[in-house]
Amino acid sequence: MICYQITDILNITKGRLITCADGHAEIKDILIDSRQFNGADFTLFIAIKSKRNDGHLFIDELYDKGIRNFIVSTEPDNAAKYTDCNIIHVRDCIAALQALAVFHRKKFSIPVIGIAGSNGKTIVKEWLYQLLHTDKNIVRSPKSYNSQIGVPLSVWMMKPENDIAIFEAGVSQPDEMNRLQPIIRPNIGIFTNIGTAHEENFVNISQKISEKLSLFTKADVLIYCSDYSDISERIASLELFRNIRLFTWGRKNDAVLSVKEINVMPKHTQISAVYLKKLYTIDIPFTDQASIENAIHCLAAMIYLGYGEEDIAMRMKNLTPIEMRLESRQGINNCTIINDAYSLDFNSLKIALDFLDQQNRSKNKTVILSDMFQSRKSDFDLYQEISRLLVHKKINRLIGIGKFMMKYADLFPMERYSYESTAQFLREFSFSAFQNEIILLKGARIFEFEKISRLLEQKAHETVLEINLNALIHNFNFFRLKLNPGTRIMAMVKAFSYGAGSDEIANILQYHHADYLAVAFADEGIELRKAGITMPIMVMNPEEKGIDSVIKYGLEPEIYNFRVLGLFEEAINDYYSGTDAKLKIHIKFDTGMHRLGFEKEDIPVLAEQINANPHLEVVSAFSHLAASEEKRHDAFTHHQAQLLTEMHREFQQHFDYPVMKHILNSAGILRFPEYHFDMVRTGIGLYGVTGSKQDDKFLENVCTLKTNISQLRHIRAGNSVGYNLKWKATVDSVIAVIPIGYADGLNRRLGNGKGKVLLRGKFAPIIGNICMDMCSIDVTGMDVKENDEVIIFGKEFVVNELAALLDTIPYEILAGISQRVKRVYYQE
Repeated sequence: MICYQITDILNITKGRLITCADGHAEIKDILIDSRQFNGADFTLFIAIKSKRNDGHLFIDELYDKGIRNFIVSTEPDNAAKYTDCNIIHVRDCIAALQALAVFHRKKFSIPVIGIAGSNGKTIVKEWLYQLLHTDKNIVRSPKSYNSQIGVPLSVWMMKPENDIAIFEAGVSQPDEMNRLQPIIRPNIGIFTNIGTAHEENFVNISQKISEKLSLFTKADVLIYCSDYSDISERIASLELFRNIRLFTWGRKNDAVLSVKEINVMPKHTQISAVYLKKLYTIDIPFTDQASIENAIHCLAAMIYLGYGEEDIAMRMKNLTPIEMRLESRQGINNCTIINDAYSLDFNSLKIALDFLDQQNRSKNKTVILSDMFQSRKSDFDLYQEISRLLVHKKINRLIGIGKFMMKYADLFPMERYSYESTAQFLREFSFSAFQNEIILLKGARIFEFEKISRLLEQKAHETVLEINLNALIHNFNFFRLKLNPGTRIMAMVKAFSYGAGSDEIANILQYHHADYLAVAFADEGIELRKAGITMPIMVMNPEEKGIDSVIKYGLEPEIYNFRVLGLFEEAINDYYSGTDAKLKIHIKFDTGMHRLGFEKEDIPVLAEQINANPHLEVVSAFSHLAASEEKRHDAFTHHQAQLLTEMHREFQQHFDYPVMKHILNSAGILRFPEYHFDMVRTGIGLYGVTGSKQDDKFLENVCTLKTNISQLRHIRAGNSVGYNLKWKATVDSVIAVIPIGYADGLNRRLGNGKGKVLLRGKFAPIIGNICMDMCSIDVTGMDVKENDEVIIFGKEFVVNELAALLDTIPYEILAGISQRVKRVYYQE
């Protein structure tokens, strides 16, 4: 590993030292996300400011964890605290990160493959890794690290032992690739294709192609499909590419690699192509057009790298699918399963462990890990490094599968089991031993961990609710960045987090530093505490029977009348008598919704009663907006906010400590920034819904309810479908039965043509009465087959649209999804 001293970093970034404790301190690792902290030694934290976050907010946290090297663009207010640190001030932290990557890249002369294009970049990169890793030590972009930040982090991973590097680069607007080109500086370029993504940011398709091509201006060779006329014509028109070897492929004879035949069969595809009069025939286990195109890009790259026909053919037939996301699923015996058993190297293991770290922290953590194949590194050193990583991530149990995992088992200090093969593990390990834990499956493809996954996953019907954690985090950060400095954010996770799953969502929000959570009833808060949630939780409707539990589990009740206040005071005498402990409470004021809350005239008596009890501490005084989404009621909203301000001012005068005030919900955060106050509350907005089309376009869809076609039925004209003969075919029809009904949360009023679902990009009406467990859709004239995916709502048919069909609100749709519907959490 190449080390840099702080003085080197200073010179490379052209920064200024604010404090210098040790100019000879060595740097090996770069950290930009405090949550991915893996150790303080040799680590440099770069405090990047982005649209989603500001790294400067986490410097104190990382200092307390032992990091002593920082790059900042804003000087810390309390610089005296950091006299034992090296702090470099730069104008732009992202530019500093990129400068470090450019300098690091220049130290290597190995082949570097750069991949650009609209689609297929990650697949081509991962397939090249599969094809080459048996005889090459490869460094590559983790997942799809192809951004202005992801690319330099990928290039920083280059080490002297690497034989080849493969990096992808993505751009969304002009002039971005010019910054990535010197970082990657590829000598082998692959241009996958051109599509419509980010089209709105470019003048025309020609400008967009030119932007992507700028990655390859200093390459030795460029591989691309000459059948794309827009790409070919643009390359031909650019003087820069006159001195670059163009390795084209296509169906035309003038292509360098001329594709002669593509024979698509039921489960595989045979491709024949000619290069320098030599025939290359490959067989790939895929049939879709995108995979065929990606495979030919890989074929061209392998030919250029000097691999022979037989070797290429043998490797190509063993290509495996690339799972583009990490998924968390419900497993047997109250376990959570993370299945990442598609590829295995040290960097992808770190990413999977970071994902595991976001999940349910109250559960024990088990990792099922296969041998890791990595050439030119001491096996002992590799497995010792894996052990250190697992210890740092606090893994409780390791199940190692493979000869090397058995050989080096003693390096792992946690509870461990070793098996020579997956088959032996399946035969000898008792799966009843898995209880209430989170299990990461991480194995090389040849170990066939999918056999383990099938036994571990909880059996459920095919209807699932997918929750996109990337989108949830995006929406959370979108709201957080709208706030005034110092304003806190409370996330509503009541009603099973609007159907998305309470503890899973709460864990993500805690991981991403939400300030508060709110639930409706005490039992919801108790479940979160049992799931390992330690952050403050407000209970909005503390019922009399749950008062003892509120106190016992450290929850913070909303107090909305004198009766509830009295009940808590009685309970406090039992729990806190003879101690100086305090119960934190939140006071609800009624400002016009007339649901719950104290009136203005109650304030003097209320404050006196609270102050008379030394065990009570008021955290906040708040109210609830009645119509924040509707412009026609804005005058009433202003009245409510102003009334809360008056009530809070009078209330605060009775206390010698600050009491927060808050009133805004998701829509209010965006429409009334003048009322952000001390805290805001966001709920449905986290799932991409605000009630405003203008605002919703900045949010991402989080939840997708989907199922599959169970059976196709051919119905003759005049025949009926479903209970009560409600629907009759007027013509010969094709009907699909799908396994979702009103017991799953599909509203019965959507039957008989009122509702619709999406499959293969087209809508199909729901016909007949919706049953408890299934319903029927009319797919006449559509090209569908059994087991095809059916979208009830999602990105292309958002929950707002489904709610509009029922003349209701998205809250009702989301909260009504049955808990028997399996939740699948994933992160790209």
